[in-house]
Amino acid sequence: MLHPAQVLFFFSLILGTLITFSSSSWFTAWLGLELNLLSFIPIISSKFNQYSSEASLKYFLIQALGSAIILASAPSFLLFEWSPNLLICSALLLKMGAAPVHFWFPAVMEGINWPQCIILMTIQKIAPMLMLSYTYSTLTLSIIFFASITSSLVGSISGLNQTLMRKIMAYSSINHMAWMLAAIHLSEIMWMTYFLVYSIISSSIALVMHSQQIYHFNQLSSHNFKTSATKLITFISFLSLGGLPPFLGFIPKWLVIQELSNSKAFIWLLFLLISALITLFYYLRVTLSTLTLSSPKIKNTISFTSKTLLSSILFINFFPIFLPLTLMLLS
Repeated sequence: MLHPAQVLFFFSLILGTLITFSSSSWFTAWLGLELNLLSFIPIISSKFNQYSSEASLKYFLIQALGSAIILASAPSFLLFEWSPNLLICSALLLKMGAAPVHFWFPAVMEGINWPQCIILMTIQKIAPMLMLSYTYSTLTLSIIFFASITSSLVGSISGLNQTLMRKIMAYSSINHMAWMLAAIHLSEIMWMTYFLVYSIISSSIALVMHSQQIYHFNQLSSHNFKTSATKLITFISFLSLGGLPPFLGFIPKWLVIQELSNSKAFIWLLFLLISALITLFYYLRVTLSTLTLSSPKIKNTISFTSKTLLSSILFINFFPIFLPLTLMLLS
């Protein structure tokens, strides 16, 4: 059960995000980021996890540095006549964990539990990304282009030699951030579509990993899954996260590919596609190595709650197939 204080801090975390992207000034947006930061620290701190104190300290120091850079952009503009967009974009990329300032993100993910990982991979990226879209200029576009390509390469190559599931999800998140930076450059609607699909799929994987208490690659042997259905649906989610058709994760990537092609941004698209293939490789490594292992320890009993969760995850990932069939039946 959740502690009442954690529920309170979660709602104040959401409030901080809402304040940030609904504010009319940079100072109010900064206040929202600070509220978001101070609400997330108690959520990731846990007396049952010996690494959470280290993770919360790392997160606090990095986010405080990002906030300080945002504040420093105003006097630097007045004193040295620099463009404040450069400092603000750098701070926002640091806050969201995009490469080349991604170094803190896998380390914090490794030290927290799966439910907190969901918040860090999804909700904590909303405010910095939307603030990044407000600083549109030629310089900002160059920074977004560089950060997107770097994130795609770092997220794909660094995930190849990982054995911890939370680190694999962290580098996967960095790679998806490259696609989201491209999407937010194209349009906010496209970014919202990509972000929503990514949040649903990554959250479903994290929830199953949390329910099975899986933290390491070696724990993915079949005796850790209560049923073979749980095991199968988990790895369908991995393939969907990799953007493999006909699963749900393919749809937003398809939209981004189409728009980048129309915009003649072929170099950007090339890097994103190469990185997507590399990430799909380590998703397949996780999937195939586990699906090919058989174990007599699988139990065939499954609760009603687990059935509902697994059915929901299955329907979500096969939504692109189910939707045309549903429309045909209704017509």
